[in-house]
Amino acid sequence: MCFDHDSHPPIVPDPSGMRDATDVALEAADGNRFAAYVARAARPTGAAIVILPDVRGLHTYYRELTERFAEHGVDAIAIDYFGRTAGISDRGPGFDYAPHVAATTYAGLSADVRAAAAHLRGVAGVERLYTTGFCMGGRLCFLTATMADLGLAGAIGFYGWPTGAARNDTPAPADVAATFTCPILGIFGGADEGIPASAVAEFEAALERAGVEHRITTYEGAPHSFFDRKAADFAAASERAWAETLGFMGVAK
Repeated sequence: MCFDHDSHPPIVPDPSGMRDATDVALEAADGNRFAAYVARAARPTGAAIVILPDVRGLHTYYRELTERFAEHGVDAIAIDYFGRTAGISDRGPGFDYAPHVAATTYAGLSADVRAAAAHLRGVAGVERLYTTGFCMGGRLCFLTATMADLGLAGAIGFYGWPTGAARNDTPAPADVAATFTCPILGIFGGADEGIPASAVAEFEAALERAGVEHRITTYEGAPHSFFDRKAADFAAASERAWAETLGFMGVAK
């Protein structure tokens, strides 16, 4: 699991920057209905982003993150992964996500990402579309770079596993780097016990061989899921990571 139930994005809220936010139910090309949350900027910059959560799917942390992006001029949508197996109703802290993660497929997740991107383009004036994700969503975010039809301007992955097998059938991003069609920003923690420095180096080497524009940043001493308001010891790393994310999208902090 990436974030706890009492985790919040380490970004100071600015409600004046958000036009509105709402829960929506979307339908993917395969007929799957799934939950999502959309926030629109009061002062749009033309940038928009699809947010891919950790293994628990759409929960409070990601609704708040969607709003923080909107407050900085980035129209945003965060999606849930489990419409096929758990429906679209809200789930509490006791949700047993593990079997639902195992039941996800790369084809299904890809269909959901495409539906979210299409919805966002339909409700916002999108000039540059990005994806971002955390943990499981970080890996999927890197893989969205293979989806040429999305027309992505970039993908921003926070501590997504870039090598090896996953709990579902998603390929390792390092193995498919040659098919990436947009720039990559990879953000990792130097003290992440699950993603060793060797895996990050392997991913970066694959991007270099493929000629993919990229920036890989490792915050020394930071653990997996450091981007959390309650992780006070890593507040400086979180602030830099947020500035790096906005800068990658050409948005002022």
